[in-house]
Amino acid sequence: MQEKDKAAGKSDPHTTKQGIVGTQSLKPGASSQIVTAESVQSEEIPTIPLGSFQTVSALQPEVAVRSVATSKSIQLPMPLVVQPAEYRRSLGEWLELWWEGMRPGYLWLALSPALLGSLLAWTSTISAATPLGHLHVLHLIVMLVALAALQFGANVVNDYYDYVKGIDTSNTLGPGGLIQQGLIKPSRVLLVGFILLGIGTLLGIVLATSGNLSIYLIGLIGVLCAYFFSATKHSLSSLLLGEIVCFLIYGPLIMLGAYLLQAGTISHADLVKLLVYSLPVGLLAVAIVHVNNMRDMESDNDAGKFTPASLLGMRFSRVFYVLLILGAYAIIAALGIPRHASHLILITFWTLPTLVVALTGIARADLPASLHIELRETIKLHRYFMILLIVALLATAFIPVLPHLPSHLLPF
Repeated sequence: MQEKDKAAGKSDPHTTKQGIVGTQSLKPGASSQIVTAESVQSEEIPTIPLGSFQTVSALQPEVAVRSVATSKSIQLPMPLVVQPAEYRRSLGEWLELWWEGMRPGYLWLALSPALLGSLLAWTSTISAATPLGHLHVLHLIVMLVALAALQFGANVVNDYYDYVKGIDTSNTLGPGGLIQQGLIKPSRVLLVGFILLGIGTLLGIVLATSGNLSIYLIGLIGVLCAYFFSATKHSLSSLLLGEIVCFLIYGPLIMLGAYLLQAGTISHADLVKLLVYSLPVGLLAVAIVHVNNMRDMESDNDAGKFTPASLLGMRFSRVFYVLLILGAYAIIAALGIPRHASHLILITFWTLPTLVVALTGIARADLPASLHIELRETIKLHRYFMILLIVALLATAFIPVLPHLPSHLLPF
């Protein structure tokens, strides 16, 4: 029996030296056998050193993090006041929204120097022989419409690019609010801005064809400044040039263009006179822009926009504002006080109560809300100042020729 068992064990091919369990396929009718090893040598079992596991666990994969963003994401902000889904604004409400968004309070900045320049050209033609002078009323009206379109277009484009750059996104006092309050899509605001700038440009070209060729250059400078004041990454307002551009545009440039549009040419003496009168106009316009930047100082700093107000700080910005305002009045005093000067222009000092309110307000204002009130006071001061200056120049021109006016034009 033992020899048969040994013979059977040798004949099983699945039986290994290590005693692995196996079976043998037999012919039909044969019985299967299981062979079990009684003992196993320890050195014959494959093992893995423990240090290898420690080495493997110490390895850390290298992870490279790269941005997959293709461009800056811009999301339309939620409106400050959410209307019900079924609410639909009427045409009058939409027109009111657009009107407020175009910031009509700044329109006088562009119209007043045009009126003053046209007035200087008109009064230069008034004499005893021509007591009514020569005024192209149609040219004046078209010019005012063109300037209004350019001013509104510049304001709307400014809102769009400020929003793209992250400027005034949370400042409800600064921009017109069409984009910032979630009322209008940004692309639609930009389109309207381009349309307004295009209308102003076309009207300016029509006017230039009937006047001096220099009007083309003046108009081109005006359109470029209106667009690039806030457009592109390196806008004029972000390069500390905002106040300088406003002084040139709202002072001598518009006044010179209006003068040439009425007179066609300008003499050296009239040019000097025009430039002198443009100084107080430009200084007051810069004061408006400066106090606007003072109000937006915090949001401008957060967005990386640099203005003279943000660089000077609140204390020295107040000093700069006072110098601008007083400088405008000093020029008027120098023009009206001398013996043989036009004393009537001193009626602009009737704005002294508003001036006192503006100066005392800037000394106390430090929050955006209070500076916004100061901005409105400065705009009011500029409006009254320009109205009185225009009235004074009109009276100065017409008083000497009153006896020569036709009798049916006299009120008595």
